[in-house]
Amino acid sequence: MSFPVTIVTPAEGPAGARRPLEMLEAALVRAGLEVRRLGDGGRDTDRRGMLAQVARSSSAVVYTLHLEEPHDPAAVAAAAGFVLAVRGHNDRVPILLFGEQLTARLIPQPVLARIDGVVNAYEDTPDFLARKIHREVTHYLSRLAPPFFAALMRYANDGAYSWHCPGHSGGTAFLKSPVGTQFHEFFGENLLRADVCNAVEDLGQLLDHTGPIADSERIAARTFRADHLFFVTNGTSTSNKIVWNSLVGPGDIVAVDRNCHKSVLHAIILTGAVPIYLMPTRNKAGVIGPIPRSEFTAAALQEKIEASALITDKSRPIRLLTLTQSTYDGIIYRADELKQSLDGVVDAVHFDEAWLPHAGFHPLYEGMHGVANHRDRTARTVVYATQSTHKMLAGLSQASQILVQDTATGHFDERVFAQAYRMHTSTSPQYAIIASCDVSAEMMAGKRGPALVEETITEAMEFRRTIIRVGAEYAGSGDWWFGVWGPDTPPRTGLPDRPEWELTAGATWHGFDRVDDGFTMLDPIKVTLTTPGLTVHGEFSVPGAPSIPGVVLARYLAEHGVVVEKTGLYSLFVLFTIGITKGRWNSLVAELHRFKSAYDGNAAIERLMPAFAAAHPAYAGLGLRDLCQALHTTYRDADLAELTTAIYTEPVEQVTLPADAWTAMAAGRVEHVPVEKLAGRTTAVLLTPYPPGIPLLVPGERISASIVRFLRHEQILAHRWPGFTGITHGVVEEDGGHRTVACLP
Repeated sequence: MSFPVTIVTPAEGPAGARRPLEMLEAALVRAGLEVRRLGDGGRDTDRRGMLAQVARSSSAVVYTLHLEEPHDPAAVAAAAGFVLAVRGHNDRVPILLFGEQLTARLIPQPVLARIDGVVNAYEDTPDFLARKIHREVTHYLSRLAPPFFAALMRYANDGAYSWHCPGHSGGTAFLKSPVGTQFHEFFGENLLRADVCNAVEDLGQLLDHTGPIADSERIAARTFRADHLFFVTNGTSTSNKIVWNSLVGPGDIVAVDRNCHKSVLHAIILTGAVPIYLMPTRNKAGVIGPIPRSEFTAAALQEKIEASALITDKSRPIRLLTLTQSTYDGIIYRADELKQSLDGVVDAVHFDEAWLPHAGFHPLYEGMHGVANHRDRTARTVVYATQSTHKMLAGLSQASQILVQDTATGHFDERVFAQAYRMHTSTSPQYAIIASCDVSAEMMAGKRGPALVEETITEAMEFRRTIIRVGAEYAGSGDWWFGVWGPDTPPRTGLPDRPEWELTAGATWHGFDRVDDGFTMLDPIKVTLTTPGLTVHGEFSVPGAPSIPGVVLARYLAEHGVVVEKTGLYSLFVLFTIGITKGRWNSLVAELHRFKSAYDGNAAIERLMPAFAAAHPAYAGLGLRDLCQALHTTYRDADLAELTTAIYTEPVEQVTLPADAWTAMAAGRVEHVPVEKLAGRTTAVLLTPYPPGIPLLVPGERISASIVRFLRHEQILAHRWPGFTGITHGVVEEDGGHRTVACLP
């Protein structure tokens, strides 16, 4: 692994100063260390990006401090600035000052407190100084990897034969086939040698949380300020089910965010729970809004219990309340307030924070995430949070974790939780995913996590401000451009002011009807890019005005190497994570400019999107603007903005328990009903339109006339506009083109 010793020379120094530095560099090379020079003559030593790179990629930093006189305030100030900047990104990398007569008396206390030593030329031989630096490097690198990742690397590098599964035996089996050799070369030796099974005791046991795995989970719990933290290797869908199966049984009452992830609805089915739903608002552009504060009161929850025909014993307590924190579009709740108001009202609160694992590492989100054991504890209600480290942090796909904050008197039963964990966890977990959980948590420890999150917020804000600025410039000449959903932040640099991002009833930008002041905010790193054609209040552009359905822009971007997270009617969801770079988002801006030019010039689809045109030849001769206008007309004539809002916000009739409806389907006691005859029938399956991927109906619920209208219009769109439509999971395409849904008799 290449972690060079970085020698920083911010200034030329006095005559003869270069020679001892050259001698030290030569000695470092003789000691087997790679050396990198930075800032020769003062260049690069104060560039923010370069300093971050130095902090993250060096095994040690040697900063040359030449004092022109015993008291050289300019040189000392430059050294202090450099040291503080590096420490802002890495609080552990060794930093040493190199000079000729440096003493603690000449170095300010803030610098002394953040360095690992002083090295003076001529006091010792260059080779001895190199050995001293080598010792610092060795100590640093030996502590770099957290426990499980370190153990896995030791095992994979040991060179021992494996006599256990998997059958590819460290990748050897792949080398017995041409295509296997191709596979081996693509993924590499390390990944395949590290693909082992739970027979390797030295690595610990995920199912039992022992050994290095347990050590890493304990360290991660401290990093994320949880009482307990458990790694999960098959996604937050499984994390959610583990939490539910550890708490909920048949007949238990649960309160659930109606626009929750489908895994939560699967958990309702698996446990046999009786759900009551918390209803969020929604704007006409398809963005899911917050659940009103009033829905979380004890009185409101009891009112829902009283109104439910499925609950016979109205005195039963609510076993679990699950809330989506944050929503797909970035709405997050004041978690501290909710924990206090729900304490004792429900037995447990579960924050589904699949999209929010970064919140605990920046003051912008203070009080807005579920588990934080440095803040006030609940008295009777245990708090859980499930997080997808693979979504926002640096985990591999399916890397997830469960965080627990116990009550003040200790209500969390780890023994029961362990049984649910084993029920949903494979006995053959992917060790690379466990290692990524481990490394992802370690990356957030100390100063590193806050620095990464702040960098992400800054990049997202710069992107937002760029889109707003370009739009203002085009508007000055009466031209169109894209927008970003969110407050119109002032054209400044730096971090956002939190009050600007809190939703208020008086603000018009969000488009929600019901908003409580001081209760929710928009996470600025969740960026919804809007296209001309529809306002958040459901007003379509008039014929002839620029109108660009989101799916057309998404198809264009995908063919030009930009794949977005989610598509709305006239929007795209652009995800900023800790992996974002300036080059990436500026490339997106450049691609948006190219799309605008193509739209204004009505460029031919076959030239702009040749692969798409080849798959759908009917569009080849069309111009981009003509295509957008025609599809926009279809949306406007059907008033899809109103329809897609109505199907998610209208009252839902629960006919039977979700578990009972699913049981009937599994037993074959269902009818496969054509879409046009669905009104009034009871679905036996989840109906989930993609996009946005939010379930519309749960098994056991009545299908309304507006849902039938939506499904029929989806079918019409698929026939008229192939390649530009979504699908609804739960609707089956039968032979002959008929579409059916499994319903109860």
